[in-house]
Amino acid sequence: MPGLLPQHTSWFFRTCRGWLRRAEDVDSFMKQPGNETADTVLKKLDEQYQKYKFMELNLAQKKRRLKGQIPEIKQTLEILKYMQKKKESTNSMETRFLLADNLYCKASVPPTDKVCLWLGANVMLEYDIDEAQALLEKNLSTATKNLDSLEEDLDFLRDQFTTTEVNMARVYNWDVKRRNKDDSTKNKA
Repeated sequence: MPGLLPQHTSWFFRTCRGWLRRAEDVDSFMKQPGNETADTVLKKLDEQYQKYKFMELNLAQKKRRLKGQIPEIKQTLEILKYMQKKKESTNSMETRFLLADNLYCKASVPPTDKVCLWLGANVMLEYDIDEAQALLEKNLSTATKNLDSLEEDLDFLRDQFTTTEVNMARVYNWDVKRRNKDDSTKNKA
């Protein structure tokens, strides 16, 4: 995510993580270099808002993918625990497996101490049941931590949306007041 975060230098955008702050004193902010007009600042804020939307979209996709992976990992761990129990017995295990969409096939699986796991990218490796269980528990822990981190990032982004919208409104209102003030001084003259 570091490549996605903006690295602006003005105090308006600067925080410890490069995120947007709320503009308390719009007059002093508008006097800073690079903030010549309200339209320029509003354009910058809108660009920032669009970047945040893009980051939110990416994080939401990652969250959806992780929410799908976690139940699969848990289910696979349950199957491994069941196979671990059946490993000592001499009876075959009866099961059904997915052959195609909505098409299952019955299978008789003899007791075994080896399993094959799909690792992704069309890669399958054979593991001992204990090794597979350790790998999946590590993957589950990592996925859960990543999901928690994504939740925090999404919450923080929501705060940034609000801050950006408030700043846009403040700059816009500042510009309206400035124009009204300019119009009233022209009318008096």
